[in-house]
Amino acid sequence: MTVYPLTGIIRPYAWGSRTAIAELQGRPTPAEGPEAELWLGAHPGDPSTVPGPDGPVDLIGLIAADPGGQLGDEVVRTFGARLPYLLKVLAAGAPLSLQAHPDADYAKVAYARQEADPDAPKNYTDAHHKPEMLVALTPFEALCGFRRPAVAAEVIGEFQIARLEPVVTALRAGDLAEAVRLLLTWPADDRNALIDEVVAAARAIPAGHEHADSFRLAIDLAAHYPGDPGVLVALLLNLVRLEPGEAIWMPAGNLHAYLNGLGVELMAASDNVLRGGLTPKRVDVDELLRVLRFEVLDDPLLPATPIEPGVDTWTVPVNDFALYRIELDGARPPVEVPAHGPRIILCTAGTVFAGQSEDGTPVELQPGTAAYVPAGAGAIKVAGTGRVFVAAVPV
Repeated sequence: MTVYPLTGIIRPYAWGSRTAIAELQGRPTPAEGPEAELWLGAHPGDPSTVPGPDGPVDLIGLIAADPGGQLGDEVVRTFGARLPYLLKVLAAGAPLSLQAHPDADYAKVAYARQEADPDAPKNYTDAHHKPEMLVALTPFEALCGFRRPAVAAEVIGEFQIARLEPVVTALRAGDLAEAVRLLLTWPADDRNALIDEVVAAARAIPAGHEHADSFRLAIDLAAHYPGDPGVLVALLLNLVRLEPGEAIWMPAGNLHAYLNGLGVELMAASDNVLRGGLTPKRVDVDELLRVLRFEVLDDPLLPATPIEPGVDTWTVPVNDFALYRIELDGARPPVEVPAHGPRIILCTAGTVFAGQSEDGTPVELQPGTAAYVPAGAGAIKVAGTGRVFVAAVPV
């Protein structure tokens, strides 16, 4: 089977950058509008395409015509006739919503319950979980997982706002669930005034304070989302700064939000998102509380594991996807891609050649372009000078 050039779809969410993806792909900047996510995969929301004899063919149709050849029998047995992962380039020009995703068992039950009741809130788009990881391509800031509640109590206590005392008390007792519930159910008619007071208090705290980053965060988030109690919920989370090449992992139930930067994101092929603030969209507090895991995450970073010189991976506890990074210096022989089954290869630097196209020549990849490798193509190699990320299924 051939290796196909893969064309993804850019989603124009309002929080997207007008420069990051365009610069990666070598296009003029700024773009006409925000470019938030480049989707590479077979998700029904925006499937990627490959060249066909009569024009572009989307991956869903390609897979449906030959599931075994495209995915491999083991992937079909495990996941059905669908690509179980979605690869993205994510460009956050403004903070995203606080969000979490259900685990596999809960997603299946919740989706079935929702579909059986026409009056039920439409929280779920499918019956699948959505664990995800992100590797930074530029300096990247994110909120990821709950920090120690005693630290969060110190931060919120510094504002010296009397009506926040029940939140501080819950945090001092280690009750993250109660603190989140109190904030997300804050009376609507007091939210603007509360967040205004938080911002004023944060501005008054000296810059050298040990929690200065948290106060800066509150000011910045309130500028984007005035009157949103998610500004305070964010202070319960770890503020993570990634350098290029560093990664974070967001399992089911992990409350997180991307703040700014460009990264490669890989996730299970689902669009189930439960929001917890920093958004004009609806927040279903009860459902979010059922999904969240109120566990302290001391170290949100996900370390890379070297496989061989120039080839790394990241170990994650799911079988929907695996991610590899291959660095090519131009002097080494072609490197075999350390994965089989359906693969997507994304170039983020240099010029890289992958496998063979239909006419027998290698598929040339430049930054921000990708290739799709069916399971039936077997082992393939990449060569050139640059960097690629490879998404695969580890079954």
